[in-house]
Amino acid sequence: MKSVKSFPLSLVAGVVALAAVTGFAAVNAPGDPAPAAAGATSRLPVERSSLLCPTPSGSEIADTVYTSFTPAGKGVDGEAAAELKPAAVIPADDAKAPDAKAARKAEEKAEKAVVSVKEPGRPVTAEASGGDAPALVGTATGKLAPGWTTQQTTTVTVGGSRGLLGVGCTAPDTEFWFPGVSTAAKRQDYIHLTNPDDTAAVADVELFGPEGALATDVGDGITVPARSTVQLLVSTLTPAVAEHATAHVTTRSGRVGAAVGVAEDGAGTDWLTASADPAAELVMPGIPADASSVQLVAYAPGEADADVTVQLLGKNAAFSPAGNATLHIKSGMTATADLKDVTRGEPGSLRLTPVEKGRSTPVVAALRVTRGTGDEQEIAYIPATGPVGERSTAADNRAKGSTLSLTAPGAAAEVKVTASAGSGGGEPAVKTYSVKAGTTLAVTPQAPAGLKGSYALTVETESGGPVYASRTLALPKGGVQMFTVQTLPDDRGLVEVPAARQDLSVLD
Repeated sequence: MKSVKSFPLSLVAGVVALAAVTGFAAVNAPGDPAPAAAGATSRLPVERSSLLCPTPSGSEIADTVYTSFTPAGKGVDGEAAAELKPAAVIPADDAKAPDAKAARKAEEKAEKAVVSVKEPGRPVTAEASGGDAPALVGTATGKLAPGWTTQQTTTVTVGGSRGLLGVGCTAPDTEFWFPGVSTAAKRQDYIHLTNPDDTAAVADVELFGPEGALATDVGDGITVPARSTVQLLVSTLTPAVAEHATAHVTTRSGRVGAAVGVAEDGAGTDWLTASADPAAELVMPGIPADASSVQLVAYAPGEADADVTVQLLGKNAAFSPAGNATLHIKSGMTATADLKDVTRGEPGSLRLTPVEKGRSTPVVAALRVTRGTGDEQEIAYIPATGPVGERSTAADNRAKGSTLSLTAPGAAAEVKVTASAGSGGGEPAVKTYSVKAGTTLAVTPQAPAGLKGSYALTVETESGGPVYASRTLALPKGGVQMFTVQTLPDDRGLVEVPAARQDLSVLD
């Protein structure tokens, strides 16, 4: 055997690379304590996070607030940074052309950060006005990476689609499902695709209506240049008119962040974010108690039809809405159910489960929720989402107007909720809530003592569950019940990393 001193350079390089990725790899000399058994895993804080925020609005009277936050907690040592910078806006017509033109536009964008987080535990805010506010591309490293979240909140006070638009900026991915889009004349739905990387991404967009796929070739091969964003008007992707449809975004190369900006004449505006991955059981948490109308939109992407039981998890019990106890979703087609004022003055969450036990056909789904009526109505969307898991965070909570919804579809649960220090001052506050099995608990969060500015809410599952959650932010204006809802899936601040075990036999 060669001596330890004669390690090949390739082995040393491999160990260094492993240490850089996992943050804990090490080589032990003979006689040192034995490392963890092969196959064991550890849960460690992520060292890098990415977030993408879509272009806030095209309205010249839009006012936008960005709130960025990393929860206090364990993180890796060393240098840390978290900042969001402008992305170049590429017209849809340029997305089909070679991206040299678009790349030049991207290079012209300023590199100055719009918002930067300097320390965990305290949110940082920035403001923008008008229709020129850009999409943002951001990265967090070191101790600022685990759980990093950013909320983009935009207010448009006048116009046919005035309202409150809120979105939690998303991580890049390669596939997204958006049940709830429309090509109807009264709707202006834009799919926003943002590329965080230094090379171009190529995306495809498919649309599925009540009768199946909608004919389109415009959505094929959309180039999203490096560190840029492309906006696609859904109604221009197909000649077909569909009141309710499902959009499917995939990438051929690279990755993107995706969100749909919805504006409906006379009804309002908000962001439709992606549904959780297709699954046999789905939860849409946090229907406001005063919802005047709720519509369910669902799609079955597989080869089999899906029959699902529709249940409202209310304040005290679970029940099926009258006339909508089940929903049949044909394969490859979008199905809808008008649940009307299903909550009847109490908060609730919607759960979909297979009608037949043992038959698990995956579906995606979202809710279109309306508050108010006539000229004073406003809309928001609640997509199916994953459970809170270990931790999730909602930024941009105000002294008034925030409601936290917690639902436990299976077992009862204990949930710890931490209100952070305020962006301008205030002391954190912690409170624990008990959620009964099969119910939804809606609470007004305990704000930080001495609050100045806005604050973040961090939700952690202490026991039981799983728990699903959302945050509603209501900012009424001129009699309009302006509101927006953000779901709170696990922030993935911790990842499982396989333990490394040295094997000196490779030196033979």
